[in-house]
Amino acid sequence: MVGLAPGLRGANRTGRPFTGDHAGLLLYPMLLRFGFARGEYRATPDDGLELLDCRITNAVRCVPPENRPLGAEVNACRQFLAGELLHAPAPRVVLPLGGIAHASVLRALRLSAQRYPFRHAALYHPPDAPILAPAYHCSRYNLNTGRLTPAMFEAVFERVRSLLDSL
Repeated sequence: MVGLAPGLRGANRTGRPFTGDHAGLLLYPMLLRFGFARGEYRATPDDGLELLDCRITNAVRCVPPENRPLGAEVNACRQFLAGELLHAPAPRVVLPLGGIAHASVLRALRLSAQRYPFRHAALYHPPDAPILAPAYHCSRYNLNTGRLTPAMFEAVFERVRSLLDSL
């Protein structure tokens, strides 16, 4: 899973992606429900939650000013993201959260944005690369505006789980 960047009150404060920020309130229950984590999520890094066959990283390594990274920051962090995506074991499926994360994943994997555009709940099977399953970011803004609903997010996880179980 690839998020945008560490949240100021989330990962930057707690040391664990999405922990302590609003996005984690939707993300971690989905990870637990679909077998990508075990334990209990209590929004603290010492809650005992453990990821299973799942890694979480970001397109940008540092908290961006105004919580929105500039293109230069995304470009500067691309080598870090490429290393995460190529790190053994290489992921079979990558779930980029949001358009910026999706675009950064494509560039890190040297894939065409024209051929694999960001579309929520799309499923792309590029040759010699992990399957891509982009989704809207589970941010408070996307949830409050209705761009993303819990049911939409759940459907993405259900699809990814089913896909992984069939591989």
